[in-house]
Amino acid sequence: MVDALAEAEGPRQRRAIAKAITLLESTRADHRAQADELLTALLPRTGRSFRLGISGVPGVGKSTFIETLGLYLIDRGHRVAVLTIDPSSTVSGGSILGDKTRMEKLSVHERAYIRPSPSSGTLGGVAEKTREAMLVCEAAGYDIVIVETVGVGQSETAVSGMTDMFVLLQLPNAGDDLQAIKKGVMELADLVVINKADIDPDAATRAQAQITSAMRLFGHHGNPAHSHVVHGAETAQRQWQPRVMQSSALQGTGIDAFWQAVTQFRNMQAASGKLAARREKQALAWMWERIDAGLKQAFRQHPSVRELLPRAVAQVAAGTLPASTAARNLLSAQAGQARPPHENTDTTPLPEQAP
Repeated sequence: MVDALAEAEGPRQRRAIAKAITLLESTRADHRAQADELLTALLPRTGRSFRLGISGVPGVGKSTFIETLGLYLIDRGHRVAVLTIDPSSTVSGGSILGDKTRMEKLSVHERAYIRPSPSSGTLGGVAEKTREAMLVCEAAGYDIVIVETVGVGQSETAVSGMTDMFVLLQLPNAGDDLQAIKKGVMELADLVVINKADIDPDAATRAQAQITSAMRLFGHHGNPAHSHVVHGAETAQRQWQPRVMQSSALQGTGIDAFWQAVTQFRNMQAASGKLAARREKQALAWMWERIDAGLKQAFRQHPSVRELLPRAVAQVAAGTLPASTAARNLLSAQAGQARPPHENTDTTPLPEQAP
């Protein structure tokens, strides 16, 4: 699989990418071990792409924007990978995974790769294995990796913790100044794009002014230009200030200006060392996230926990045991500790604790 990923672009490499991501998304224990080996082998060939996260409410035109942008980048010599996250049903657990149908031209282009993945209950607008999938695409030579979030509201902040730049798409009539301030994702956005500006140019201009005004209140991306001395020469260093721009992905307008802004952001962050620092911080956050997930899985699989869990669930559901007490009892069982008598309202003898 590693050799196939290293090959030049073609059907064999595309199959290897698909198989690798499927392996990463598998929940089987043997597949997880193989996935760890694969990532370790691919790691030296990763990190050379630019990772772009794109979010926005449903109907804002994320797929159309990404397709227009992807074709624009391919025309300029780039290879583009798109990882789209589709919401999973809370009832059936299924996911449509139909994002490719919205990107008809980009999905069939030989220099593009699109992979839809289900959210599978993961919060934050991304899938559990999105980070790993990005590394696979980078190892295959894609120099631009775009992550499209689920698109469900104001809580899609996870994508900003795994990409180099976070772009938020907005509609012209998205609310007033107060609504703009309330949006939690607005504080994390490096760039805001008012898409579908051709539908109502006046509304798009008003929205641009309102969001620009709201983002000034955040003041979270830096300070005015300041001077410092580098090798005896005084150099002005300006931190990136988030900006708001208009576009119409359907008509293809504003894409060139958008990519110029992205390029400027990338150059400024790389020159100041913030891009490398951001990735280091994200790698550590990824490690702790995997630790949390592994601990949760180990907790559920612990023999004592599996034995006590049905009774604890029944007691909490019946209202005879507080949920916090049940949680502490189960955690104590995993640690092999006896539960404090005052924390257990059930007089049934406990089974022997596992060591």
